[in-house]
Amino acid sequence: MKVSFLREKEINWLKSLILAFLLALIIRTFLFSPVTVDGASMEPTLHDRERIIVTRTITWIGEVNRGDIVIINDTVNDKNYVKRVIGMPGELIEMKDDKLFINGEFIDEPYLSENKKRAHDNGRKLTSDFGPLKVPDNHFFVMGDNRLRSVDSRSDLFGNSLGYISEDRIIGISKFVIYPLSNLRLTK
Repeated sequence: MKVSFLREKEINWLKSLILAFLLALIIRTFLFSPVTVDGASMEPTLHDRERIIVTRTITWIGEVNRGDIVIINDTVNDKNYVKRVIGMPGELIEMKDDKLFINGEFIDEPYLSENKKRAHDNGRKLTSDFGPLKVPDNHFFVMGDNRLRSVDSRSDLFGNSLGYISEDRIIGISKFVIYPLSNLRLTK
């Protein structure tokens, strides 16, 4: 009688472990995933080596908004990038004198204030003038917050550009920083 009771207890534990593993796998694959920021292209919003939680619901809910910080899969370089959505499908993007215009309207970018001040104090512009550029359907225009050190949708003379980002390349949207614990915060 003791043997069957122990075996039943072991089977129940095994079932619980398998269920917990499957739930963790489903949550990580379809809902939330940790990502490590690599590089300085999103400073001061996100810092190198910070860990962020990303919602992966983009694959089935599909809602990306201007200003969202997204994780982009680059299959060519087998790498992921963290960037901010600037332009939505079908919009005209233009940058003049460090000011962003979408469809001819000025768009305030408060997350750039620290970087703009630093660049202007050194007699530089944060972002070179470009555009107007039309974002293709089902694509997004992205840039890093640290515009002087970001590979993003802008082109440069050396071909260092992510180009327009198709919807299927966006893995998820950053929600908050989880590590280091002293920097625990929402991402905006």
